[in-house]
Amino acid sequence: MYEYISGKVAEATSTYAVIEAAGVGYFLNISLKTYSDIEHAAEAKLYVHFVVREDQQTLFGFSTKVERELFRMLISVSGVGGNTARVILSTYTAQELQNIIATENAVLLKNVKGLGLKTAQKIIVELSGKMLELGASDMMIARTSGAPRNDAYDEALAALSMLGFQKSASEKVVAAIFKETPQIGVEEAVRAALKRM
Repeated sequence: MYEYISGKVAEATSTYAVIEAAGVGYFLNISLKTYSDIEHAAEAKLYVHFVVREDQQTLFGFSTKVERELFRMLISVSGVGGNTARVILSTYTAQELQNIIATENAVLLKNVKGLGLKTAQKIIVELSGKMLELGASDMMIARTSGAPRNDAYDEALAALSMLGFQKSASEKVVAAIFKETPQIGVEEAVRAALKRM
């Protein structure tokens, strides 16, 4: 029904945003990724997924079409609702999630709060083929424009995540390393990050 809502960012928190468009404030549930993209913006354009149930109507907003497509893929899996899909997309970036599913890493996926191993395995089984449809080049769109980013940056973050380090702490350290040495390799970046963590 809705493709996107574009307007003034009236309010933005880590879980929801209110976008004012044509005098109407739209309450959209968002992921941490989308929040980081719009938190300092005066205006934003969010791609929308509209959920209608007997007892409620809910809008989910995404800063990129790729994130929305991943959300739709996740909720197509039996047992995965909108809020669970949003938590998954808040825990991992689109690129990380694609890599986790492609490598069938159910153990890493089940680290998402509230997600059990069986559901993680089900997501991987049902979505492994669909991830290829999105394509790696489309995934690059989901990157933010803040810190200098490249494949080595993303791989270093993924490696630290697999080692059990918190994403927010890892991002700060890795961003600092790549700012100092933009051409650093993955292994060197991970080693340097481990020394600073």
